Amino acid sequence: MTLRLYDTRAQQLRDFVPLDPENITMYVCGPTVQSGPHIGHVRAALSFDLLRRWLELRHGRVTFVRNVTDIDDKVLANATDTEPWWALAYRMEQEFTAAYSAVGILAPTYEPRATASVPQMQELIAQLIERGHAYPAPDGSGDVYFDVRSWPDYGSLTHQSIDAMEAAADADPRGKRNPQDFALWKGAKPEEPADATWASPWGPGRPGWHIECSAMSKRYLGAEFDIHGGGLDLRFPHHENELAQSTAAGDGFARYWVHNGLVTVDGQKMSKSLGNFTLAADVLEAHDPLVVRYALAAAHYRSSLDLSESSFTEAEAALGRIDTFRQRAHRTISGGIGWFAGQSLPAAFTAAMDDDLGVPQALAVLHETVRAGNSALDAGETDAAHDAFRAVTAMTAVLGLTGSSAGNDASASGAAIALDALVQTMITQRAQARADKDWAAADRIRDAIAAAGITLEDTPAGTHWSIDG
Repeated sequence: MTLRLYDTRAQQLRDFVPLDPENITMYVCGPTVQSGPHIGHVRAALSFDLLRRWLELRHGRVTFVRNVTDIDDKVLANATDTEPWWALAYRMEQEFTAAYSAVGILAPTYEPRATASVPQMQELIAQLIERGHAYPAPDGSGDVYFDVRSWPDYGSLTHQSIDAMEAAADADPRGKRNPQDFALWKGAKPEEPADATWASPWGPGRPGWHIECSAMSKRYLGAEFDIHGGGLDLRFPHHENELAQSTAAGDGFARYWVHNGLVTVDGQKMSKSLGNFTLAADVLEAHDPLVVRYALAAAHYRSSLDLSESSFTEAEAALGRIDTFRQRAHRTISGGIGWFAGQSLPAAFTAAMDDDLGVPQALAVLHETVRAGNSALDAGETDAAHDAFRAVTAMTAVLGLTGSSAGNDASASGAAIALDALVQTMITQRAQARADKDWAAADRIRDAIAAAGITLEDTPAGTHWSIDG
């Protein structure tokens, strides 16, 4: 089956046909680092992490670029006398990286900062001026604008006419030919830091937001690449403007446009400007990172996700069921259990992922396989249980859900070993009490184990334990 993705520009599902089947090229708009990440940022990054993982399984190699916007009006506005804009940007970038890493989001192939590609941005602006699609403001401000009416295809991404669009609010309109014209270069202002300024043919200043991504994607992926991703809220004006300026400069640009849905609060977009956001750090402090990953991935990437405490409770229970099956399988199946992801994925799982990255349907296949595996273990059908275990392991690897919801780091592993030793000691004591027909003592030990949230399973091969899920 061919992977099909919903292309925002085409407004329909399209078969994914890459430029180079052996190297998928993918650009995703990363954070503007004026402040720390909220959980909506993590959901967006996770959506494209899942797509990247699936493309890597399908094609073997993905060149994945996710930028960092480290120079912007908002970054300058949040800087202080004690923390300059560049220091603030770097600190916030580290917070984003930590949040992404916590939930298992793979590091990008390249993660360029906007400030490192200013020459490429200036080159692109000069091309647009030469082609008649951009102009320096006549007011001496040093601003340079893209002339939206010079490009007939402007509005093709979001399917709206120029006259129906709001005026671009990214610069003073006094030097614009049209209210919708947007800034490519912003002339230096006396109130802004001198070190936030670069020399240019149009005077000292700094790049506009939209030109940054066009220049960085071309620098790292070439004039044409496979997939451009980002949040639904970036379609207009950011992605519309990217598309216009890149294609007006003569570049093929993105062949597929993929947008993830937003995290909402009471049906309203979660955003810093609205003040209704939940910081990623707070969520990760309250919940296991694997639980957070599951909760964010459980809804289709294009749908809105209204997170609540029940979302994490359900995710924890779901991961617990998976963990319990894997523990049972490890104990019951002798001779070790190997797996190979490409060979072990159920056809229904592959079909779900190929259908516009249908993770909810893929998770349904995963849990059905867990149920079938448990039934096979109950019936003593070792081969069927073995197959289910291999399939479950392969599916969780693809989704980035490997490990236990109790944690994956070395300290968690040490704690698990210590816990196992203690529980095994209590199991031995209980077995001795039962052998001595001291039923009261045996019951007390079992009750103490149960009170700790641990379930015992008596089998012909011995007593095994698992944490309630």
